[in-house]
Amino acid sequence: MKFVFYTHSLASDWNHGNAHFLRGVMRALQARGHETHALEPEGAWSRENLIQDRGPGAIDDFERTFPDLSWEVYPAAFDHQAALEGADVVVVHEWTDPGLVAQLGRVRSQGARFTLLFHDTHHRAVSAEGEIEGLDLSGYDGVLAFGETLRERYLQAGWGRQVFTWHEAADISLFRPLPEVDRDGDLIWVGNWGDDERSEELETFLIGPAERLGLTTRIHGVRYPEHALERLEAAGITYGGSIANAEVPEAFARHRVTVHVPRRPYVQSLPGIPTIRPFEALACGIPLVSAPWDDAEGLFRPGDFRFARDGDEMTGHLRELLSDTEAAREQAERGLETILDRHTCGHRADELLEVLARLGVQTTREMEPGQ
Repeated sequence: MKFVFYTHSLASDWNHGNAHFLRGVMRALQARGHETHALEPEGAWSRENLIQDRGPGAIDDFERTFPDLSWEVYPAAFDHQAALEGADVVVVHEWTDPGLVAQLGRVRSQGARFTLLFHDTHHRAVSAEGEIEGLDLSGYDGVLAFGETLRERYLQAGWGRQVFTWHEAADISLFRPLPEVDRDGDLIWVGNWGDDERSEELETFLIGPAERLGLTTRIHGVRYPEHALERLEAAGITYGGSIANAEVPEAFARHRVTVHVPRRPYVQSLPGIPTIRPFEALACGIPLVSAPWDDAEGLFRPGDFRFARDGDEMTGHLRELLSDTEAAREQAERGLETILDRHTCGHRADELLEVLARLGVQTTREMEPGQ
């Protein structure tokens, strides 16, 4: 089958975690014999910021890392109907322009043969509910929501005729243990500051504990305001700025532990959605300690990682994992095992094919006589 993905950006992962997941799913679908192609808009804010931050060579770096992925940038004047000729499945991400979301639905309603799915991977259904409610999904065959609570919100609001839970996951073609890399640090965190959605939590669960323990700590991410950078410097934390997602596994490998600090909208309104970073970290075989969130769907087993209820617990967990090599090793191995068993992009590709089968789509090519 031919899959076409409308995304905010495939080429840029600057403040854009969906790119991580989509790259892995496209690779996984290709490994199963399917064709994939991504379309992203001209002037996408993530790609523009990436180029401003890391220079035009950042796009070249992406293409060298992912030579197997097919993608193109579409301008304002673009023949979408012609571009979708031959497509079997079209997946439209929720950052897509609302006018185009509606246009693609009309194309489907007017007889296009592809199956059309809407893909939501953000908390805007809660934090900007009016924007999502205003989308015209009447022509869509189904909705993919990256958590059960988000799926329920679509059902309650009557958005989409059929809604399916489709969590993010780790691309294990990239995210894997790298034991050959020498460790030179204690604690690493990869994440963006993000509109003060977790500024207090970052102080409580990351900056404060690292400072109290005197850890060799490194942070990568973007959109850190000046006062945040000053606080990191005062705490003795190295700020490494933007990092390509493909370089994160090596960064994890150079450190002994990491943490997860979810954004407040997910914790308060969308329980059960951890976002993609914990999947990626555990896939790299690094022990992880998380600030509170409700694993309402049982994605992980007890012992895959540790929860810290407050800054004191976080400090204690970090102290123990950094002083007890065996405990750290056992926890890291357990977390990795769960990822490999449940949460790879290969698992999600298979789940997508199962969704399509439930929608009546023939997901395997019929063999002609003699083939």
